[in-house]
Amino acid sequence: MLAVIISAYTKLQFIGKTEMIKKIHLSTGRLRLYWPLIKSLQTGLLLSTGIAGYLSSRPPFSISLLLGLAASLFLAISGSTIMNMWYDRDIDAQMKRTHMRPAASGQLDKREVLIVGIVISTLGIGLAFVIAPLYGLVVFGGWFFDVIVYTVWLKRRTCWSILWGGISGAMPILSGRALGVGQIELVGILLGLSILFWIPTHTLTYSMKFRNDYKNAGIPTFPETYGEGFTRLTIAISSILAAIAIGWASVLIGLSAGLLSLIAVLTAVMLILAFATLRIHTDKMNFMLFRYASLYMLSAMIILSIQGLI
Repeated sequence: MLAVIISAYTKLQFIGKTEMIKKIHLSTGRLRLYWPLIKSLQTGLLLSTGIAGYLSSRPPFSISLLLGLAASLFLAISGSTIMNMWYDRDIDAQMKRTHMRPAASGQLDKREVLIVGIVISTLGIGLAFVIAPLYGLVVFGGWFFDVIVYTVWLKRRTCWSILWGGISGAMPILSGRALGVGQIELVGILLGLSILFWIPTHTLTYSMKFRNDYKNAGIPTFPETYGEGFTRLTIAISSILAAIAIGWASVLIGLSAGLLSLIAVLTAVMLILAFATLRIHTDKMNFMLFRYASLYMLSAMIILSIQGLI
C-alpha cells in the first residue's frame, strides 16, 4: 500500500513539474513574440540618443540617475512602438514586409497587445516624471507625437506625417539634454533637429523600396505623392541638415579637438554620399546612404557620450 502511495505521489510530482515546464515555455514563447513589437534596433538607437544627450551636458556622475533615464526611455519608447503595432495591425497585415509581425498575423491577441502597450508606456512616462518634471514632459511629448499625432491622426492621411514622426524621434535626445542641464536650450534643440533630419533617410528610403506595399495598404508616401526624384532630393537635403545640426551642436558643446575632427571626417563622408544619391539613382545607393546615416548617428552619439565622461 505504501509503495502504491509513493508511486502515485511521484507521478503527481512528475506531472506537476511537466505542467510547470510547459507553462514556462509558453510564457517564454509569448515574450519572444513581444520582442519584435518594440523594434529593438530602432529602440536601441533612440535610447542611445537620450543617453548621449544627457551625458553631453557633463552632469555630475550618478549611476542611479543614468539607470533611471535608460529605464524610463526604454519603457516609453517600447510602449509607444507596441501601441503603433497594435493600431497599425490592419495595414501591416496587407504588406509583404510586415504581414508576419505578431500583432498583424494574429499570433498575439490585439487586446493583450493594447494592454501591454498601455502598461509599459505608463510605467516609462511615470518614471520619467518621477525623475524630473521637465524630463517627463518631453518624454510624454515624444510618446504623444508618435502614437497620437503620427500614427493615429496623420499616417493614413498625408505623407507629411513623417515630419511628426521625426519630431517624436527627436524627443529622447532632447529629454536627455534637458535632464542634464535642467532646461531646453539651443544645444538640445540642435541635437533634436539632427535626429529629426536623420529620420527621413530611414522612412523615405523604405517608402521607395516598398512603394507598392504602402500603396496597396493605402498609406500616402513621398514617392507616390511627389515622385522618386523629389524623394531623393529630400533624403539628401535631410542628411546634410542632420550633419550640420550635429556639427553645430558639437562645437557649442565644446568637443575636444580630436573628437571634433572625428565628427568632421564622419560628416564629410555623409555629405559625399548625400550628393552621390542625387547622381546615382539606384536602390543600392539609397540604402548605402541609409545604412551610413544610421552608423553616422550612432557614432556621433558615442562621441558625445565619451565627451561627457572625460
